[in-house]
Amino acid sequence: MRALVTGGAGFIGSTLVDRLLAEGATVDVVDDLSTGSLVNLAEARAGGGRRLTVHHLDVRSPEVVDVLALRRPDVVFHLAAQADVRLSVADPVRDADVNVLGTLRVLEGARAAGCGRVVFAASGGTLYGEPDPSDLPFRESLPTRPLSPYGVSKKAAIDYLVAYRELHALEFSALALANVYGPRQDPHGEAGVVAVFGQRLLSGEPVTIFGDGAQTRDFVFVDDAVDAFVRAVTKGGGLVCNVGTGRETSVNALYAEVARQVGVDLEPRYAPARPGELQRCSLDPSRAAMQLGWKAWTPLAEGVRAVLEHLREHTEGPPATR
Repeated sequence: MRALVTGGAGFIGSTLVDRLLAEGATVDVVDDLSTGSLVNLAEARAGGGRRLTVHHLDVRSPEVVDVLALRRPDVVFHLAAQADVRLSVADPVRDADVNVLGTLRVLEGARAAGCGRVVFAASGGTLYGEPDPSDLPFRESLPTRPLSPYGVSKKAAIDYLVAYRELHALEFSALALANVYGPRQDPHGEAGVVAVFGQRLLSGEPVTIFGDGAQTRDFVFVDDAVDAFVRAVTKGGGLVCNVGTGRETSVNALYAEVARQVGVDLEPRYAPARPGELQRCSLDPSRAAMQLGWKAWTPLAEGVRAVLEHLREHTEGPPATR
């Protein structure tokens, strides 16, 4: 199989690249390295040989169409995105530029290449808006009413996938991802809460929780999410499938678990909640189980342990306060 992964230097994308190479695929990566890093692809570049090619390109660039047409992948995994909800609120034009126009470049390239399928990283956390809590865990049959520009742009991308399927017979599978976490997630950003908490607590620094910490998320481990991407190469055509655990975890409970594993007794700081963020979220994975044969298998405690091990191996700093 020949695959192309946009956003392949990000933490999810690079983990997917590792999996594809391990299964014998030839892989092209398209990434502008604005948030991803070649460090994430170090093992892949060392072991992939000629089966891995990295293209330093912005997904919005017309050259993306040319690269796709030239490389002619069997499947495109489209993960490149502006993925920060808060940045989308602050700059919705840039958000749409990357997530909508970037997706169109990828679709035009996939069409020119005669590609068999696009597997798209959608957003389960923002796609359904703020439904009634009685609807938890959210199913794909819920109305899509995103309340942030980021969610709107991801919904628009799905609409384009549907249109290209009808107009050009370009098959797709869209994975509505819960909060994916794991090794390689940026501990210095704002979106990767597990990595952020872990990095700060390992450094003996206080953690700030925005809101009262009672807000919930559905945390799914990166290896589990990548397994869904691989399964979607041949299954789930024309569908949106939730990729989550179906369980809610509060931010306070997550903090307590990370602090317990680090071995610190530091109380978090609290700050006002940020605009555009959901209060509660969990995704019903029943469709993914039925259509993809997929389910999440990594418990939160085990996933947190893997994140902390990665942080300890790849960062330097003072020992945690005990």
